[in-house]
Amino acid sequence: MSEVTRAGGRRAGLPFILVVVFIDVLGIGIALPVLPMLVGEYTASRELQAYWYGALVVSYGVMQFFCAPLLGALSDRFGRRPVLLWSLLGLGLHFLLLALAPSLPLMLLARIIGGTAGASLSVANAYVSDVTPSERRAKGFGLVGAAFGLGFIFGPMLGGLLGSVNLHLPFYAAAGLSLLNATYGCFIVPESLPRERRAAFSLSRANPFAALYTLSRHREIGSLVVVFALVVLAQLILQTTWVLYTHFRFDWGPRENGFALFCVGLVAAIVQGALLGPLLRRFGDVRLALTGLGVGAIAFLLYGLAQHGWMMYAIIFANFLSFAAGPALQGIVSNAVEPSEQGVTMGALNSINSIMFVVAPSIGTPLLAQVSHLSPSDWRVGITFFVSAVLQVVALWLARRHFAPHRYPRTA
Repeated sequence: MSEVTRAGGRRAGLPFILVVVFIDVLGIGIALPVLPMLVGEYTASRELQAYWYGALVVSYGVMQFFCAPLLGALSDRFGRRPVLLWSLLGLGLHFLLLALAPSLPLMLLARIIGGTAGASLSVANAYVSDVTPSERRAKGFGLVGAAFGLGFIFGPMLGGLLGSVNLHLPFYAAAGLSLLNATYGCFIVPESLPRERRAAFSLSRANPFAALYTLSRHREIGSLVVVFALVVLAQLILQTTWVLYTHFRFDWGPRENGFALFCVGLVAAIVQGALLGPLLRRFGDVRLALTGLGVGAIAFLLYGLAQHGWMMYAIIFANFLSFAAGPALQGIVSNAVEPSEQGVTMGALNSINSIMFVVAPSIGTPLLAQVSHLSPSDWRVGITFFVSAVLQVVALWLARRHFAPHRYPRTA
């Protein structure tokens, strides 16, 4: 059943949700290079700026971790459309409060609201499941991922340009996009889940730890779960400290970070969207994962040692193989479980990602705060990237140990 439900005479279909995801992520991306700078407007030192920015990121991540399965369960009970509309309106309110907030505590409140509303990707994926047949579902999820990636490619660049004019302007733009998206959803996007297919709501189904418990029962995956967690943690430490690090090291502002993050998104999209298939056929999933982990560890080290801004761009493009490591690992884990358990396994990996989004800023921003008073040329300013490099090396070591006694096919 490819297009299951009607609302106002319209069939539910994939293009509707792709537009929602793209605009949603575009708004989030716009704010990405600017939020740490806005926090700096309300703090008296770089150390306090790092601590407060960490608090804002952690609060958002905590709410996302607990609310993602809750929104999914609510959408199973009441339908996808009302939950999506709430998410879009809540995210718009979050951006508007950030733009207007006169103090850091009110910005923290805004982030809590945003975290509860911003966990809408699980509902978007559920919408895709509703409107695509099983044989086309993987392609549908891939299109959602592409829309997600496009939003993160263009959002930071747009946010950097707007933020170079006024630090509050990107948040007004993001709020406007979210409210425009909600309007689109209200008048254009139909419901995808018919009443007869809805499930009763229960708190047990909204438990974010349930998927992790399920994954822990797959002993054949072994230490790969730890490898995946370490890779995600290393990457998120980089992501959550990048803007402040480049500001402290190179005095970059929103414009410079916007262009740099645009390049990161562009390289990731090219590798995962165009090169991943040929790379997997050439090297196989195991060799590609191990190579990507090794290249990533070196890149983290070089990011922390870079003394000039142009070096960051050189490392971004030279680091392209590391963007293939995550998908290769996910493919290996997926191939290790039964077809009937694919959904819960992918959900568990997403739960790991959500947990690490809380852990990463809890580690990264305090470390950055401790070195914020040092000279920009001091090698210790790159401490967060060195920690990421160590995590990546440990992940590589565990992965090599895991694969050593096994024989895996050359191709994914």
